[in-house]
Parts: sequence; structure tokens; C-alpha cells
Amino acid sequence: MFEARGLMVFYENMLALNNVSLRVDEGRIIGLFGANSAGKSTLMYVISGIILDIKRKEEMAGGERITVLGQVQYRGQDIMSLKPSQRARLGIILCPERRRIFPESTVLENLMIGGYLASNRQKKETLDYIFQTFPALVPLKNRAGGFLSGGEQQMLAIGRALMAQPKILMLDEPLMGLSPLVQAMLVRAIREIHKQRGITILVTEQYARPIIPIIDYGYILENGAAVLEGNRQELFDNPDVRSAYFGM
Repeated sequence: MFEARGLMVFYENMLALNNVSLRVDEGRIIGLFGANSAGKSTLMYVISGIILDIKRKEEMAGGERITVLGQVQYRGQDIMSLKPSQRARLGIILCPERRRIFPESTVLENLMIGGYLASNRQKKETLDYIFQTFPALVPLKNRAGGFLSGGEQQMLAIGRALMAQPKILMLDEPLMGLSPLVQAMLVRAIREIHKQRGITILVTEQYARPIIPIIDYGYILENGAAVLEGNRQELFDNPDVRSAYFGM
């Protein structure tokens, strides 16, 4: 369904991604684990195309020079030159790190903004599904996003991404800064979204322990390079992975 080959990203002379390749087969949950500054968000920006917007803005502002190399293919189509909006129309949707909801807009307004690619029928059906999956959002429909808790904001961010009708849903550190109880609830929700909606999911996290039970396959990033990969059990059984990413 999706494949990246030999991805390299330079911020000026700093190497952010170093020859990274990964494959995301349809209908699977793929995990991407690594410490801060390992390159996880940069990889998500390359896949979603947001790196192109960042690169253009830096060029216009006379800022740091960004170089992007490698191939990104989606269902056999080379999408490396496609804008983020064009990739979104193909169903490649990013739920970014730190939520990035619209704080002055209500929960319902945030969700409807996410549904700009959806038909009216799709909007209604997906809204119903979001409120079924995240019932805590129901009494908050008219509350501004900036007044939600961190967990509520993350539910809203995932819901907004679902409104865009994703075929590949990319979740960048969805558990960051949340309590273990909220993390467990979100992991259950991610698993149910995958099961019920048939959406392929690529999820990044710094700590693998909460996420690894639901993934089919995973990659470990260190210093911008993919240093290890394997299925759920292979990663869990690896003593280095257990020590670095499970605290065991």
C-alpha cells in the first residue's frame, strides 16, 4: 500500500533522516519508536508532504536550507512531489504531535474543519462514530478547544483526522504527556478504530510499552536511521528494545 525508500532529510548540514526505508501494508498497524530527536516527526512530515511546506516557508524567509531525498510510493504511485493537500485527497492523513487543534474554535467546529474532504453523508456518519468512540467529547461539543484537557484535546485531534476520511491514519506521539489511564483508553480507541473502520495506521511513540501490544510490525529509529525492525513479538523479545523502550 505504502512504501518509503532511502529517505534522507538535511536541515542545513544536520542529517535528520539517514537512508530510512519502511513499508506499510494495507490493514495493519505499524509502530515507529525512537527517542526525542530520533527523526520520527520528520519522517511523518515527509510521508504527509508537510516537509514541502516547511521547506518552502524556510526558503521564502531566508531560513535554513532543507534538502529531501528518496522515494515515497503510495499504491505504486510516486507521491514525493505531491502537495500535502493532494496527499490528503489520496487518504494520507496526519494527526500531528502536540495535537495542534484550533484553540478558539469549538469541538464541533474543529471536527467540521477536519471534514472538508468529506461528503455531507460522510460527515454525519463520521461525527456519530467519533462521539460513539469518544463519548467524553459529547457534552463538550460547544466548548472551545483551548479549554479542553490534554486527553480531551487528543481525542479531538484524532477525531478531526478521522473526519478527513483517512485510508492511512498517521498518529504522531498521540500519548505524549498523558496519564497512564488516558493512554490506555486511547490505545483501546486506536485498536477499535483500526478494527471497525479498516484504516491502516502508522503510529509513533517514544515509549513502546503502551503501543506495542496492538501493532503488527514496528521500526526503531535512532539518530535518524532505522536500526531495527520486526513484528510485535520480535521487538518485544529483543533485550535491547526492552531495555531502551520498555524500561525492563
